Formats: sequence, structure tokens, C-alpha cells
Amino acid sequence: MANVRLEDIKRRFNNVTAIEDISFEIPDGEFWVLVGPSGCGKSTILRTIAGLETATSGKLFIGDRLVNNIPARQRNVAMVFQNYALYPHMTVAQNIAFGLQMRKVDPKIIQERVMSVARSLSLDDLLDRKPKELSGGQQQRVALGRAIARQPQVFLLDEPLSNLDAQLRDDTRAELKQLHQNLGITTIYVTHDQVEAMTLADQIVVLNRGRIQQIGDPQTIYQSPANQMVATFLGSPPMNILPAIYQDDTFNINGQLLVIPPDMLENLQLRQGQSVDLGIRPEHIDINEPLRLLEQESGDLSVEVKLVEPLGRETLIRAALPGVTGVLNVQVGGDVRLRPGDRLSLQLDLHRLFLFDPITGDRILP
Repeated sequence: MANVRLEDIKRRFNNVTAIEDISFEIPDGEFWVLVGPSGCGKSTILRTIAGLETATSGKLFIGDRLVNNIPARQRNVAMVFQNYALYPHMTVAQNIAFGLQMRKVDPKIIQERVMSVARSLSLDDLLDRKPKELSGGQQQRVALGRAIARQPQVFLLDEPLSNLDAQLRDDTRAELKQLHQNLGITTIYVTHDQVEAMTLADQIVVLNRGRIQQIGDPQTIYQSPANQMVATFLGSPPMNILPAIYQDDTFNINGQLLVIPPDMLENLQLRQGQSVDLGIRPEHIDINEPLRLLEQESGDLSVEVKLVEPLGRETLIRAALPGVTGVLNVQVGGDVRLRPGDRLSLQLDLHRLFLFDPITGDRILP
């Protein structure tokens, strides 16, 4: 096992910069997740660590060894791809053993490792089957088993669950987390799925347009996003963003006023008439009673229900705010009964409000 350190890594393809100024260090044994929208550079970082891409500039260390000019086969890392990349003519046992055979490991050791890995992944009854005889989840476990059998210093996983259905994805995600706890191998996992990032990671690296936006543990990033991109990307349903104007100790949202609590005013350094983007998560909005349009009070917003999505334990409401583009997501209890067209008064928890600069996207408050 080993730590992984990137120092000012840049990767260019002709005139396009895929990643730029990427620097972080993953301590030995930790599980880090690279997350971001498609095209943000996360797979390029993973492939650069694996040796499948060459950094244009910067330094890459695995353990204490500078590996920029060391070929992939000598880096002692194991990669699991999105499409599993199993050999269709080989059995499960042969697929797991293949990497060891290429390294001319003693056949007796190969047999022991194959059996040990198969037991840990519940594949011991499937060793004689070929990939076409396996389910998607079983194929995914075989790909993991092939990587584990090599006993690498670092695991690299490139969206390994994206081909699975929802239930199998949840189950396999839990298996992955348990597997990492048992093996303790440094793991770097790439995904665009923020749920996978939040549930699996010791630390999350949020990327956008080839640059790091924020690094932190899941709860820190969720509760203290560095900018609007991070705030809206992590969280399901995503954070609501409302354009507003600060004036006379209120936020004016197209004519509806939110009166700012006195303790918030102490920390605000805004100019009269300054434009800001207000961010609030759906779970921090309540429906006023009764469920009808009320005379607006301080801190309330009047909206019209556009869509109701019952999810069992909770209900997601998508509402329209007059004069504001997009919808306002509100997450309430599953016993709430509403229909499209209903008009409501919503109470925002202003102490859970985030303020962002509408030009740069950087967080202003808290």
C-alpha cells in the first residue's frame, strides 16, 4: 500500500487543457472519490495515475517513488474499468488469475489467491462459469477480484457501477465500502454520481472544467460548499438558487421580501442594491399551515405547485416562484398531500441560507 501525491499536474491534448494545476495527496489506505460533471477531467486524472496518460507537466508520486516516466505495468496499481473488460473465453477463475500469470507468479500462490479472493467476493460457486453466464453484478465482482488478486499498492476505479440497475448498484456500493474496510488499500474512485461520492468517500475531490473546486470530507462539502457549483452538484435534490437584491435589511426576490434576522446582519457586508444568489437546500424549507396561499409575512415566499413527486417517506415538490426562472425544490414529509396548481406560502430557514456572488459563484456567507 502507498500514498498518492499529485503536484501541479497538467494534461493537454493539442490546444485543449483537460486538467490544470491538480494538486492533492491521498494518505495510505484512504478511499478518495473524484466527482464532477462529464468532461471535468476526473477520468483523465485517474488514467494519468494509472500510466495510461502522460502528464504534460507536474509530478506524480506513488509512495516515495516519482512515477512520471514509469510505464503502467511497473506502477503496481490495479484499475477496474466501467465496462469490466473481462475475457469472454476465460472462466471466472482464469479471469481472476490472468494478471498474476502475466507476472509469472508461482502457480500455487495463484491458486491460493484466486480462492481467497473468490471467497471474499462470494464468487467461489461461480469459478467455472464464463462472463456471459454471469449477471452484471457478478461480472463487476469478477473485475474487482482480478484487481484484488494482484495485491496492488493502489486501486483505481473508473465508474465501475454505472452499468448496474438501481438496486444492484446500491448493494454493490455497500459491498465496495465493506471491501475497502477489510483490505485497507489506497483507493481512488471516479464517478459523476454524487450519491456514490457521499456514501463511499473518506474525502471528495470536486472537479469542474479541469480544475479542483473543493476537497473535503462528505459532510463538510455538503454543509460548507466553497462555491455555487459545489453547492448545486452535491445534494439530491440539488440546492435551490434564487437571484435577489439586498436592500434595507431584506432580500428582494422579484418583489417578495425576506427580512434578514439581526444576527445575520452582523456578518453581512453587502451594498445597498447589490445582487446576490441565495442558496437554500430543499430540506430547509417548510410549508406554512394551512395549505393555501397566506398573506405574506417576513421570511415567507408565495409559490405555485407545478409538480408533486411522492417518494414514500418524503415528498418532493417542485414549485414556481413568480418572475423567477426555474423551479424551487421543496422536500417535505410523505404524508403531505398536494396537487399541481395549489398555491402555498413557504417558510425558509434563513439561518441555513447561503449567499453566492452571481458573477464568480464564490460563497459570500456563511
